Amino acid sequence: MEKKFNRSIRQWNLMKPICIIPARGGSKGVPGKNTRLIAGKPLIHYTIKSTLKSNIFSHVFVSTEDTKIASLSKKSGAEVPFLRPNSLADDKTPMDAVLVHFIEKLIELGYAFDTFVWRDCTVPFIRNEDIIGSINLLKKKKANLVVGVYEQHLNPYYNVVEKTSTNHLKLVKKITRPVSRQKAPKVYQMNGLHTYDVKKFLIPKRKIHTELNKALPYTIPIESGLMIDTEFEFQIARLFIENKLWKP
Repeated sequence: MEKKFNRSIRQWNLMKPICIIPARGGSKGVPGKNTRLIAGKPLIHYTIKSTLKSNIFSHVFVSTEDTKIASLSKKSGAEVPFLRPNSLADDKTPMDAVLVHFIEKLIELGYAFDTFVWRDCTVPFIRNEDIIGSINLLKKKKANLVVGVYEQHLNPYYNVVEKTSTNHLKLVKKITRPVSRQKAPKVYQMNGLHTYDVKKFLIPKRKIHTELNKALPYTIPIESGLMIDTEFEFQIARLFIENKLWKP
């Protein structure tokens, strides 16, 4: 498998991609989750280490406004060339704005790259083979963006509902409910793997840079797409790591 990875990397342009791991200090769903310890290491350590171990990237960066996260990231081997402005670090800041700021700042500092991968700190189990697969797909199809997804059994055509004004339930998708979940259209959940063509991402005068209508899906296993947004999901990740069910 390692030979296959190396062959794919050699087929890319001379410039290796870079990886950006955004990690702000003000998490609300799971307070302090990026620095919470699992098996003696902060959560962000595992995302950084698996990314570095892949040997896919010329640089692995962390974007943060938080000095503690910056220090821990550097100890784990990531680069933090500058701190993110506080104005781009609240829960209302779109990730587009964070990425545009970081990419433009890197270019000002003289870094050269034509592809970047945004890895979510809270999705630590993404496989390196899927990162390589998403980059290969981006380049083969000359796409703007490739997004990692997995097939989701929670389905707005069948079992995802919302409340009506009278406090009753209705399906999110306004159709006749299928007789079973298997008969419903397939739906997918996005996870923490986004792969971009830099030039297409930075096209000016666009309100939205991460345009899903121009994104290609790359399907990954559901277990590697675990996203830690709740305490329950944090404990699942802890069990995976502490019981050595996953290795970076």
